Amino acid sequence: MDDPFSGDGTGLRLAVRLTPRARRTEAVGIVRDAEGRVALAVRIAAPPVDGAANEALIAWLAKVAGVAKSAVSILSGHGARTKMLRLTGDPEMLAERIRALL
Repeated sequence: MDDPFSGDGTGLRLAVRLTPRARRTEAVGIVRDAEGRVALAVRIAAPPVDGAANEALIAWLAKVAGVAKSAVSILSGHGARTKMLRLTGDPEMLAERIRALL
């Protein structure tokens, strides 16, 4: 299966399909949308109110990727379930840690 991320010299772009109000925060695998694009499926315990789910996603992703929260940002999809995120850091190390979630 394809990876839900692409790397460049300074980090990764990661596609995420977010499900808020989950029982617990966790990655649940890879999903493919109708156009065939892949994304990392993530369940977040926080509700989608006042950006709480986005903040929880950033904090969780920073923790599992081993980077500071400031190294994770949402590029697009702030109000949508499907988001594009940017992780700044060593692309190979970040890719390894994202693959470990799967």
